[in-house]
Amino acid sequence: MGQKGDIHTNEAQLTADLLLEKLSSLNGITSKKMFGGHGIFHNGKMFGMVDSNGNCALKADGALEKEYQNMGGQKHGKMPYYTIPDNIFSSEEFISWVKKSIAIA
Repeated sequence: MGQKGDIHTNEAQLTADLLLEKLSSLNGITSKKMFGGHGIFHNGKMFGMVDSNGNCALKADGALEKEYQNMGGQKHGKMPYYTIPDNIFSSEEFISWVKKSIAIA
């Protein structure tokens, strides 16, 4: 997400729509416009985000942070969210990443 007052962008909307489509096999996934981007939720708990530039990131802590970093994910500012490398986002491994982030949300 961006900063409070950021304008919602087309890039953020397109990425959020794509993300929801990719996660359609999981029940309870929703999105909400927030700070120029989107929060991504599972049963009301935020586990992911799309920033105002259309970049997607997943929540991580502890060992999961290291795993995401080792696979090329980069921390999103000071928040406990890590970007999803393109090779993961476009692979079957993506759902596994999402499920791990949901588990810690």
